[in-house]
Amino acid sequence: MTRILLTGRNGQVGWELERCLATLGDVTALGRDAVDLADPDAIRAVIRALRPALIVNAAAYTAVDRAETEPELAMAVNGTAPGIMAEEARRFGAMLVHYSTDYVFDGEKEGPYVEDDQTGALNIYGKTKLAGEEAVRSAGSRYLILRTSWVYGTRGRNFLLTVLRLMKERDRLEIVDDQFGAPTWSRMIAEATAQILARFVRKGGCAVFAREDSRTYHLSAGGMTSWYGFASAIADYIHSGDRCRIVPIPGERYVTAAMRPRNSVMAGDRVFEDFGIKMPDWAVQLKLCLRDKPAV
Repeated sequence: MTRILLTGRNGQVGWELERCLATLGDVTALGRDAVDLADPDAIRAVIRALRPALIVNAAAYTAVDRAETEPELAMAVNGTAPGIMAEEARRFGAMLVHYSTDYVFDGEKEGPYVEDDQTGALNIYGKTKLAGEEAVRSAGSRYLILRTSWVYGTRGRNFLLTVLRLMKERDRLEIVDDQFGAPTWSRMIAEATAQILARFVRKGGCAVFAREDSRTYHLSAGGMTSWYGFASAIADYIHSGDRCRIVPIPGERYVTAAMRPRNSVMAGDRVFEDFGIKMPDWAVQLKLCLRDKPAV
């Protein structure tokens, strides 16, 4: 049975992955309390003790605005730790799956970004995630880098849960309408990841995944919307529009510590061509997620 190490078990994607990966092998899922990703020695010790055939790194420093004042910690978790995991994966002949972000792009492109487009992160979070990608690629291990976007779910901290809470507390919400992306449900990310990995497990385990198979993929919802469009869809689905008015505003009126890209929509052609995976439209994903009745 394939031995799998999963980091970030308490995060949005990690929590879903623990269940999805269970059908593929023996999963050891670790949270922040079990391994400190800011401690290189702790990372190495865990991997060397477990000797996994597959490492799935769903852990990250995701506080985009706070990263502007904690760049060293963000870089340690997002930039340095993935490189250490990749080095250890090479040591044991393991495969590494690492998640990255649409925020590696500067948002100036008019259409959807493809994997080979030039990057240019605008904020510390995006720069540290880009550093993590580069560290993984340069380590010489077998890897998959999966970029996703605007991740939300029924647990943790995310835009969906924030909007649901604020709609109960206020009669008016002002939401940015000139930043565009694809909101992606954490469960869809986990299920798609499991589908990709199942291909190799069925063929005889992750050892059949060759170094030359290592690539970067965009794994985000289909379609596109703005933060305002996302919030409006949430309100429409739960029929709260009569209680709370959603008002569109330009991004310049909502000042944050970190800059956000104007456009971070990503094309999913490569993951479809290589694995036959087509992520559902963001609005479809939202409806499926809200059927889970998120607690706020």
